[in-house]
Amino acid sequence: MPQAAARVLASGVRLPPMPTLRDLVKLYKLQAIKHMSQNFIMDERLTDKIVKSAGRIDRSDTVLEVGPGPGGITRSILRREPGRLVLVEKDTRFMPTLDLLKECARPLHTEVDIYQGDILRFDIEKHVPMSEHRLHLIGNLPFAISTRLLINWVQDLSLRRGGFRSLNTAMTLTFQKEVAERICAPLGNDQRCRLSIMSQIWTKPYLKFVIPGKAFVPKPEVDVGVVKLIPLKQPKTDLPFELVERVVRHIFNMRQKYCRRGFSTLFPPEERDEMTDTSFELADVDPTVRPFQLSVDECLRLATVYADFKEKHPEVASYDYRARKNPVEESADGV
Repeated sequence: MPQAAARVLASGVRLPPMPTLRDLVKLYKLQAIKHMSQNFIMDERLTDKIVKSAGRIDRSDTVLEVGPGPGGITRSILRREPGRLVLVEKDTRFMPTLDLLKECARPLHTEVDIYQGDILRFDIEKHVPMSEHRLHLIGNLPFAISTRLLINWVQDLSLRRGGFRSLNTAMTLTFQKEVAERICAPLGNDQRCRLSIMSQIWTKPYLKFVIPGKAFVPKPEVDVGVVKLIPLKQPKTDLPFELVERVVRHIFNMRQKYCRRGFSTLFPPEERDEMTDTSFELADVDPTVRPFQLSVDECLRLATVYADFKEKHPEVASYDYRARKNPVEESADGV
């Protein structure tokens, strides 16, 4: 079997004839914009591999692609023939190439909808009606928004809103390699951080593979990791997302110190030592381990104890250790 035919069978159907991605980039003079963290993947073998990492995609599925740019990953998605493909692209320069792909998708009977706008403001509930079928969130994310978007989506998952009204939603996303490793970092790994804990409370993340920076145009200074995150059918906590995030953020704010040091900043100075000691005792957590040595369960036990303290001590709920100490300091800083 010829190599080209074998690749078509492996990656999906053959799209109608159209210019190559490189030709389109040249034709429309689509240079990546550095301040928008844009990097294009020109190798279709890699875009096919990213989409394959998302798992099975069929006629009953909807795919939402974040930042399709000139449409490299978009082509690979269309070859899998989803029932519907939603493209959210902020940069208006890419609209002609995406419109061309939409026309090419007509014979495949895939409904393609293109929205020009910021994914951070995109209303998934409005534009993607939820059903019992799967929703795939796929994207070669701009580095500048990748962590923020993931945290936003994990919060949506915790509240069963947005793209996560059904648990049949999975995310297949690119991150800087270091960030990808942090998301998936296991207990005791020195890469473990707030992002690791928050992701692993509500999802099971997998680092699928790493793309070398030289595969992108222009070449970024780092390699890129492809991560698939599958929502847990039973999240590891019922605590509010904001409360858990606050506790975990404080713990990891001082990741090189004992975990009690960061956790203690949740409490006012006059009660700090006593409340911190009591919290670790009630949570049955060793206060002298480093944050990256804490399990998800231990972090959640500390969050549960903190939630109880907030209920009993209103001053704890309103305390912010980063707040200004007095008006004189504010005046001195010119605020």
